[in-house]
Amino acid sequence: MIYKTSCLLLLLLPLALTFLDIILISSLAKPTPVTSLNVLTYGAKPDGSKDSTKAFLAAWEVACASAKHTTIIVPKGRFLVGNLVFEGNKCTDAPISFRIAGSIIAPENYKVIASSLQWILFDGVTNVSIYGGILDAQGSSLWKCKNNGGKKCPTGAKTLLFTNSNNITINGLTSINSQKFNIVIDESNNVNINRVKVSADADSPNTDGIHIENSHSVNITNSRIGTGDDCISIGPGSTYVSIKGIHCGPGHGISIGSLGRSEDEQGVENVKVSNVDFMSTDNGVRIKTWGKDSKSFVRNIVFQHIKMKMVKNPIIIDQHYCLDKPCPKKESGVEISNIRYEDIQGTSNTEVAVTLDCSKDKPCTDIVMGNVNLVLQMVNGSAQSSCNNAKGLANDVVVPFTPCLKRDLLLT
Repeated sequence: MIYKTSCLLLLLLPLALTFLDIILISSLAKPTPVTSLNVLTYGAKPDGSKDSTKAFLAAWEVACASAKHTTIIVPKGRFLVGNLVFEGNKCTDAPISFRIAGSIIAPENYKVIASSLQWILFDGVTNVSIYGGILDAQGSSLWKCKNNGGKKCPTGAKTLLFTNSNNITINGLTSINSQKFNIVIDESNNVNINRVKVSADADSPNTDGIHIENSHSVNITNSRIGTGDDCISIGPGSTYVSIKGIHCGPGHGISIGSLGRSEDEQGVENVKVSNVDFMSTDNGVRIKTWGKDSKSFVRNIVFQHIKMKMVKNPIIIDQHYCLDKPCPKKESGVEISNIRYEDIQGTSNTEVAVTLDCSKDKPCTDIVMGNVNLVLQMVNGSAQSSCNNAKGLANDVVVPFTPCLKRDLLLT
């Protein structure tokens, strides 16, 4: 009997240990408690009239010093703030999340923030997330000043800027009435932007929806952007950028560039733009470079699964872009290569639906088009293409016919 009991205990011991192990592991796997800070606690007022700038900065200071994941809560209401600078150089790098249920608004007098480069700045931060909320920069009076030819109008402030930062998430944020660019990602890595909404009048100057520059691994998904400038613009030094599920319009489309304004400017590579709807935009997918000497480049770019409706320039490469007066009238030194256009359908508002205006000094190479079908919006006539100094292949159906692209003999 003793023998049988001992054997039974020996058999049950591993099971008991396994059960204890599970309890131990389960207790260790419990998430670290998140500290919550409400901006109301620090003196913020949701009435839209009292300046809450100091309250937001005070909440940030506490979150920044915490070794735990901290959430800064902005409840319902309208919170008036001036220039906000959230610096990360003294932070512990523990995650900080902003949960915004209300609106953050700039002063009605545009001059209060217009003298700064940006309204809300995150500089040198890591593991910062923004969820929900509305940023209202109240920039319409500055637009009016600029559009009326006012020579003394300030340049204006970008609404939200992340610079020198890593591991950033922006989800469900709305930006309206920006004085200048809405969201800017500069010198930052591993940035995910999802479900954002950007809204500015079609005649609002320089109100790019999202601008990326000198940044690596940026993903923009499932967003609606309507502005007076580019819906999304990709500047020099940007690599591994993914843009998917975007509704663009009004605006100037999705642009790579302008590039090559300075000779030693960095290039752009490994960009994928897919599943985008363009509605009544000035351009669809655009690459633009200055007509100047340059060591820059654009390469390994994919535009695919795109719908155009009443777009003025659905596909355009412009290597003679210039805003200077007078223009230097030089050929662009930016090398453009390995650009793919796949499954692009819809209507053009102008006769020339495809423009490949490349540089004589550095012709565009390895341009590949396949399953492109762009027709003229008007009933009479058909869309045309314009081609200069471009070489590549036309796979499958390409309408309008683009003579500088050779037919892939494997498909004939």
